[in-house]
Amino acid sequence: MKKILISNDDGYESPGLLALIEALEGLAQITVVAPSTEKSACGHSLTLTRPLSFISVGDDFYKLDDGTPSDCIYLALHSLFEDSKPDLVISGINKGSNMGEDITYSGTAAAAMEGVLQGVPSIAISQVMDFTEPMGDFALAKSAIRALVTKIFDGEFPLNHREFLNVNIPYGVEELQWCVTYAGYRYYANDAHLHRNPRGMEYYWLGLHPLEFKAREHGAGLCDFEAIAQGMVSITPVHLDMSAYHSMKKLQEWL
Repeated sequence: MKKILISNDDGYESPGLLALIEALEGLAQITVVAPSTEKSACGHSLTLTRPLSFISVGDDFYKLDDGTPSDCIYLALHSLFEDSKPDLVISGINKGSNMGEDITYSGTAAAAMEGVLQGVPSIAISQVMDFTEPMGDFALAKSAIRALVTKIFDGEFPLNHREFLNVNIPYGVEELQWCVTYAGYRYYANDAHLHRNPRGMEYYWLGLHPLEFKAREHGAGLCDFEAIAQGMVSITPVHLDMSAYHSMKKLQEWL
């Protein structure tokens, strides 16, 4: 039977994680290793300054005490899968989008990055949300990930070495429509709220950025933001080579 390793960055009790497990039921033997607490926006970080422990919370279901998503995949592959690697790593279902440059912040994407670094085909899946509304049941996300995994297991993973699929699910949409996209250009604010605790000590709480973006002008079709705005599931191939090849000649001339 095929084997899938699952993680996320919202923590082991996240409704999105539980929805992902439910969506994949019967397709493979599932092992879950997820952070014990929410690790959103932790990026591709590993824990190097303290020990980490697996804590069993169910059959083939573990939380990693104070670990990051990258820790979860790294340690699972080196301890739980010593003899044979899983066929697939899936990270999610994240509460909120991971589009444009948010991929660099995302712990959800980072788990998939760690998977492909270790030679395992990987998918990151995120649910775009209106956080003023109820969370919903992840129905479209569940349909999308089950369809993707079924297609992969029936054939092959569609990407090259050290590339993963970054999937974003539109909010409030019932029909499954795919759109292959590139990562858009996101606008960022610098939003931090100053407060004081009861003893007068100042502290800051970082704010959320609105989903404002622009398309890149290179004729590659729709970006992830555009596809989501049109009610389509965005599926972006992401590679870990961050070299700016188009700037190498300019840099050489500058030197």
